[in-house]
Amino acid sequence: MLDHIGLKVSDLARARAFYAAALAPLGITPQKVVTLAMTAGTYEGVGFGRGGHPDFWLSAGTPASGPLHVAFTAEDRASVDAFHRAALAAGAADNGAPGLRPHYHADYYGAFVLDPDGNNVEAVCHKPP
Repeated sequence: MLDHIGLKVSDLARARAFYAAALAPLGITPQKVVTLAMTAGTYEGVGFGRGGHPDFWLSAGTPASGPLHVAFTAEDRASVDAFHRAALAAGAADNGAPGLRPHYHADYYGAFVLDPDGNNVEAVCHKPP
């Protein structure tokens, strides 16, 4: 349904480093960098994704008021676990250890962290073990 989503972050370099580390276990990497020079000084950012398609964008600016929630698909439960470990190592705050969330559905396996701007970032696998 969505093609892409973007978040404004208070420190682009810090956010890029955090998301590069946290999303690597999910196979999500920086795909495109947009510089101020490319946009006549109006925008700078980095797009993360898989297979050459950036669908999660970070841009420099004032973050939205109040934290947001974004969830990334994981291929398997081990990838959810690896995301959680990598995000914590990159400076995230724990917001929910990896585990089943049966109140969503029987095979909902997710982990939650808070990024440097306080956004709730999740990795989720919907497959049975």
